[in-house]
Amino acid sequence: MKKITIYTDGACSGNPGPGGWGALLMYGNTKREISGGEAMTTNNRMELMGVISALSVLTEPCEVMLYTDSKYVSDAINKGWLETWHRNNWRKKGGAVKNPELWQALMPLLDKHRVVFVWVKGHAENEFNNRCDELAVEYSRRFL
Repeated sequence: MKKITIYTDGACSGNPGPGGWGALLMYGNTKREISGGEAMTTNNRMELMGVISALSVLTEPCEVMLYTDSKYVSDAINKGWLETWHRNNWRKKGGAVKNPELWQALMPLLDKHRVVFVWVKGHAENEFNNRCDELAVEYSRRFL
């Protein structure tokens, strides 16, 4: 399996408001940047869309180290929340899980690829996370 490194980030102005996501995929010396967004969204939706979009562009099963500054995303995977939410029909203590359609879109991608989620501090000294933030913010500004 190819070993891919991915950085993702999401941004939202207003939350809800105009938002964007950015992702940086790296394989050997090759880097690819992708981004997108929505006119009315939330930061958590954009964080998820960055992950989903990045994994979706991979054309074959890969080993992925995925770096995100979203505790929402990294904890859902690393702490087993996603599996519990799925098992409980998208319910958690306190009510319905937010963004179930995005979590459902992510699940087959996690089955296809071997993904390790690594949390990184946002808006810090990580050049790749900072670049993804720039991509996300740039895209979100298209809706202003």
